[in-house]
Amino acid sequence: MKIIAIGRNYINHAKELNNPVPEEPIFFLMPDSALLRNNQPFFYPDFSTDIHFEVEIVIKINRLGKNVAPKFAYRYYNEIGIGIDFTARDLQEECKEKGLPWEKAKSFDGAAPISEFKPLEKLGDINNINFRLELNGKVVQKANTSQMIFPVDELIAHVSKYMTMKIGDYLFTGTPSGVGAVKIGDRLTAYIENEKLLDFFIK
Repeated sequence: MKIIAIGRNYINHAKELNNPVPEEPIFFLMPDSALLRNNQPFFYPDFSTDIHFEVEIVIKINRLGKNVAPKFAYRYYNEIGIGIDFTARDLQEECKEKGLPWEKAKSFDGAAPISEFKPLEKLGDINNINFRLELNGKVVQKANTSQMIFPVDELIAHVSKYMTMKIGDYLFTGTPSGVGAVKIGDRLTAYIENEKLLDFFIK
């Protein structure tokens, strides 16, 4: 399996980081070692001093797909979850300044905590789902999937032009505004609608 992560898919997030709004989806890959499951704690790495949270709706791919047309993309998933795309912002900025790839800022071990997955049929329209992230009990990120620049079906169509999507792949669909730093001792809780699906500590 692979993790496909979409960048800058909410206008306000692109603006808060002073990035241009993309004209087509931006994506990068993370290894399976980035996954953090079952609300296990995230251990702050020693190679960064500026780890940021980014909450995202996550789609689980359920069939093999290549060059998927947008109108058929809905056939390739039936479960969604929520995840955090941890970013070593200091490493990312350093790589950007040098014109280098920045996988090491996004793809390190434990960088992608994910929740259990829920049947989409219980949540309704994929383009109208509320989600949020709380840091120590305070809401820091809140959005609706209708605010995505590129909806889920367009993301699947775009990515599948370049690489085959396989059963069990995860698609992180981008984060809204409100990203920020975490520190040891913090507690992160993430919700789809009003159901808490992630609840873990920074250690």
